[in-house]
Amino acid sequence: MSTDSTTGTVLAQGADVPALGLGTARMTGEDCQRAVETALAIGYRHVDTAQMYDNEAAVGRAIAESDVDREAVFIVTKVHPSNAAPAAVRESTRESLERLELQTVDLLLLHGPSDAAPLEETIGAMNDLQHDGLVDHVGISNFGVDGLKHAIQYSETPIVTNQVKYHPYHQPDDLVAYCIENEILVTAYSPLAEGSVVGDDRLTAIGDVYGKSAAQVTLRWLIQHPYVAAIPKAARRTHIEANADIFDFELSPEEMRTVSELDGGLSDQLAVQLGVN
Repeated sequence: MSTDSTTGTVLAQGADVPALGLGTARMTGEDCQRAVETALAIGYRHVDTAQMYDNEAAVGRAIAESDVDREAVFIVTKVHPSNAAPAAVRESTRESLERLELQTVDLLLLHGPSDAAPLEETIGAMNDLQHDGLVDHVGISNFGVDGLKHAIQYSETPIVTNQVKYHPYHQPDDLVAYCIENEILVTAYSPLAEGSVVGDDRLTAIGDVYGKSAAQVTLRWLIQHPYVAAIPKAARRTHIEANADIFDFELSPEEMRTVSELDGGLSDQLAVQLGVN
């Protein structure tokens, strides 16, 4: 099942993931807490954090003080690559849960390839946390196709996602095509290219047709792919609201292709999968 443009959810490997989430990288303290509280109040139900971001406590406070039921929010955190050894995976994840003030996390990712332990051992420890009821689903981040294949091979449970940098000027076509074919979620971080999409005349021209901004066109392009979710970072309420306003329009196949060509072209396999060949 691919992204449902009506409900804004993606069903991938048994996990029902909101297609739009709030990224929290480089936000800490009260600024982070305020952004998460605002996003939850607006309607976001997917929040992404990580041990590396040093903001799990702020995210946890926002969730605890929100009127939104905990079970309605899909919460993702990530094991720092330096914590990839099995004992460190288990201990650091328990510490993450304490900071988040949660009994379980919906999705736990390995934040990137690591020399601290063989991937098989890291994935095994993450599976142990699932068995213990501390983690619902597992995945990885910043891996290529080969690394993803290895993670799938080593895990006793499905690898739900590979979270990677993905925006109009950086399109990992081979990885996206592999994930679509195998029904694995691609979670796009830095989806707005650190704000670079805002001044793109080609994206702006597409948006003018729908009364949308270049950023909204970009996010719509991403979540209109099968098995793709996006987690734009936003601190201001106006940006958080605007990023969420992408479910009332749909890009045509030609417009999808136009955005895809901003990175120099589209692989034949992915073009077929997107129906824009």
